[in-house]
Amino acid sequence: MLDFSLPALYQVPSGGNLSDPVHRNAEEHPDVAVLSRKVDGRWQELTSVQFLAEVHAAAKGLIAAGIGPGDRVGIMSRTRYEWTLLDFAIWTAGAITVPVYETSSAEQVEWILGDSGAVAVLTETDQHVKVVAEVRDRLPGLKHTWQIEGGALAALTEAGRDVPDATVQERRSIAGPDDIATIVYTSGTTGRPKGCQLTHGNFLAECGNVVERLAPLFRTGDSSVLLFLPLAHVLGRIAEIAPAMAPIKLGHVSDIKDVTAELAAFKPSLILGVPRVFEKVYNTARAKAQADGKGKIFDKAAETAIAYSRALDAGGAGLVLRLKHAVFDKLVYSKLRAALGGRATHAISGGAPLGERLGHFYRGIGFTVLEGYGLTETCAATAFNPWDKPKIGTVGQPVPGASVRIAEDGEVYFKGPHVFTGYWNNPQATADTLKDGWMATGDLGSLDSEGYLTITGRKKEIIVTAGGKNVAPAVIEDRIRAHALVGEVMVVGDRKPFIACLITVDPDFFPKWKELNGKPAAATVAELADDPDLLAALQTAVDDGNAAVSHAEAVKKFRLLDTEFSEESGHLTPSLKLKRNVVLKDYAAEIEALYRK
Repeated sequence: MLDFSLPALYQVPSGGNLSDPVHRNAEEHPDVAVLSRKVDGRWQELTSVQFLAEVHAAAKGLIAAGIGPGDRVGIMSRTRYEWTLLDFAIWTAGAITVPVYETSSAEQVEWILGDSGAVAVLTETDQHVKVVAEVRDRLPGLKHTWQIEGGALAALTEAGRDVPDATVQERRSIAGPDDIATIVYTSGTTGRPKGCQLTHGNFLAECGNVVERLAPLFRTGDSSVLLFLPLAHVLGRIAEIAPAMAPIKLGHVSDIKDVTAELAAFKPSLILGVPRVFEKVYNTARAKAQADGKGKIFDKAAETAIAYSRALDAGGAGLVLRLKHAVFDKLVYSKLRAALGGRATHAISGGAPLGERLGHFYRGIGFTVLEGYGLTETCAATAFNPWDKPKIGTVGQPVPGASVRIAEDGEVYFKGPHVFTGYWNNPQATADTLKDGWMATGDLGSLDSEGYLTITGRKKEIIVTAGGKNVAPAVIEDRIRAHALVGEVMVVGDRKPFIACLITVDPDFFPKWKELNGKPAAATVAELADDPDLLAALQTAVDDGNAAVSHAEAVKKFRLLDTEFSEESGHLTPSLKLKRNVVLKDYAAEIEALYRK
């Protein structure tokens, strides 16, 4: 059994809660821009004083509506300025926020609002209103509904006009570090989502220590973050709260398709994303270079960047490599950095593993992606790479103030002030997860001598072949999925003679692939299912995945599916994790065909 811990760099104040940062910012940094929002197509900054005034106005409206201390209030919306405003308003009113993914079905909305006992919900669009209306009669405790696009903020401001400031100050002082700030429902790859109780102290400890450890990336008055992750996901909430604690400027993007344009307009100094975002940036740039007849130059530039980054870990690059790197910096790397806004030198990546090769590529172009790891139950990042000593291929060291343990069977455990207090209304699940103060993650991993953690797989996802070989599918899946043409991949082979996988094509890249390979623009995946060029390209992705594992763990055959795994199809969770049991059931015939002699 191995343990490693780091001392805390930030201590949660006695009596502190998440309404404190916005009030402290208004007192200590009154003229600093802490938010920026799109108004008539342009980014418009708000100072900390202006933001606090809007938070108070909304909080007064909630209080006037009868929202009491500890009441649960749902938010069902895309990532936008109002989400963050309402989150802080709910905490200022002494209540508890319950995030709901904006893509949730009526059944999911009913479960989350019903299980949490929400007394109110704030939706964004007409479609969200319709979904809530479908289940409203089965939610007797739901007293209020407001719609952001239907004038919710104006209605709350008007309703709270007569609420005294003293009442707001009294309300915001009720919650302490041990009180619940939010109930975040895990997207759940099996069964009903469980509500994770995250306290004010959890977030303060998490974000306070992250900001302190990454202090050069959180420079008040200079640094900024553009948030495009869903705020219903705990990683999105960290991207909301950490900037408030620094403070630095925060902007929101509702549609992932607008990210490229908004990066250029907003020019963030720090980007928080998931590996799929960084994979798509790389793959899009490479495809564009190929289309312009510069594919070989891009590939040489990429190899040079990777070699340069690896050399940094081995004492530094030699003269020849430095010269090549300088040439490609002018030809290629500077343009890639410009596409990321031009100011950002670092990104924080979480939610899924980032390939080692991709990590070296980005550091090699002058944009270091600091990979982290965490769960909803650990308030997002429970480990991350430090800015001054990243180890690419690992998920870094534990958050300062936390401890990590590797059990005898390889399972990763964590303990610290950022770890949740339990599952809402589910004492049995809480007891199964929290053991003697340690949280069982369900993930397998290893620690090096400096406390850097490497995640090797998911304990429950281990495949045991007919030959008795234990295989962690995540390692090879992540490598295959990194290929531009691959949408999703799922490794199979439990109690089978060899490892195989199901593959779907990325719908965004497929048109570009057809153009580059002389295929009819209207051709579907089904029509090209036997196309040798398509199969060869997918085999390349599989071969790259196989390079990361032993021969016994390697994929021997794959099956191309003429469909997509998506949240709508029921094969992915809202946080884009595979629902393996659903895929196994729905594609049982395709899996059997892989093993038919």
